Amino acid sequence: MNRARAQGWLFGGSFVIAFLLQLMPLPQFLLPMKPYWVGLVLIYWAIELPEKVGLGSAFLLGLGADVLSGELLGEQALRLVVIAFIVLRFRARLRFFPVWQQALAVLALLFNDRIVMLMVRGFSGEPMPAATFWIAPLTGMLAWPLVFLLFDDLRTRLRAGE
Repeated sequence: MNRARAQGWLFGGSFVIAFLLQLMPLPQFLLPMKPYWVGLVLIYWAIELPEKVGLGSAFLLGLGADVLSGELLGEQALRLVVIAFIVLRFRARLRFFPVWQQALAVLALLFNDRIVMLMVRGFSGEPMPAATFWIAPLTGMLAWPLVFLLFDDLRTRLRAGE
C-alpha cells in the first residue's frame, strides 16, 4: 500500500473511530466527562494536514455527527466549522507549541465550543445545562496528549514504512 493511500485510511479511520467513541454509551455519572472526540481529531488533522481539513470538510463531518447522534441538524456542523476556522487561523503558532501548551489551546477551543453549543441550544429554546456541562473540555484537554502522540506515532510509522 502506498503512503498516500495509507495516510488516507488513517485520516478516514481516525474520524470513524472518533464517531464511534462519541456514540459509545457510558454510565450516567460519566457522561459529562466524555471528551468531544470528533473535535479533538479535527483539531489534530487541521494542525497537521490543513490541505485536507477545511471549513467545508468540517461542516460535512459535523452534519454526519449530527445525523449519527440525533441532535439538532447543523449544531455540530457549526461547532466544528468554528473549531476548524480558529485552528486554521492560528495553525502556524499551534503547530510549534509543545504538547502541554497545545493542550491548553485545546482547552480554550473546547470551552469556546461549549459556548457555541450554549448559544445554539439557547436559540432553540432548551434550558440551561447543569454545571457538569463544563467538565468535558477539561477531559478533552487531558485526552489531547494521547490523541496527538498516537496519531503522530502512526504517521511516523507510515512514513518509515515506505
